[in-house]
Amino acid sequence: MTPKILLVEDSKEVSRMVMQSISGPLLGVDWTETITEAKEKLKKEKYQLLLLDIELPDGNGIEFCSEVQMSYPNLPIFMLTAHDNLSEKVLGFSAGADDYITKPFNPLELKARVDAKLKKQEIIKQTSTNLSWKELKINKSTQEVEVINESEKFDKVDLTALEFKLLTYFADQPEVVIDRDTMLNDIWGEDVHVYSRSVDTHVSKLRKKLGAASHVIESVHGVGYKFVPTNI
Repeated sequence: MTPKILLVEDSKEVSRMVMQSISGPLLGVDWTETITEAKEKLKKEKYQLLLLDIELPDGNGIEFCSEVQMSYPNLPIFMLTAHDNLSEKVLGFSAGADDYITKPFNPLELKARVDAKLKKQEIIKQTSTNLSWKELKINKSTQEVEVINESEKFDKVDLTALEFKLLTYFADQPEVVIDRDTMLNDIWGEDVHVYSRSVDTHVSKLRKKLGAASHVIESVHGVGYKFVPTNI
């Protein structure tokens, strides 16, 4: 999937500059002008980075930054502001911001900072082989999966290669609603002719094998699925 960034900025001029600086065939940018719109976007899409203005029409960006960190702890946040004072920067970093961009900014510098952060995130993702939640454990390097049983102990589950690929696909995108067509393209490939409803069959078989942890793959009516594990 093409990485996507969410830009929350009420200035059309600044937004246009940001998108011209960083968007391209290998990186998409969604733009919203308010915190309310941003919250809806975050529920529906998986983003690799959040560019967040501090002064917004319906709230304070620093306060929203804290909210985002609570719900999406792995989402990097760059604060955008026209103010260059130390106290505001301290508040931003305290709220969980990863970087601080002062307007007006140099487009090349902005792109360099964004690219560097995304590259680091990808390296961390690739090197992270063990995933663990209250009811489920995944070891990517050994392709082993363990699920909790009634005695609250873990049992190994025997998955096919496709089922393991499907599970890790969900696990890498927690809380994100994924539609069937996107799943088909990402897992089977655009050139492979597979009916979208066959996704349901594969997910159903995977859920059955997950047993007491089957609830981690939640159906989203009329759309697809969402991975909702219980954090430890």
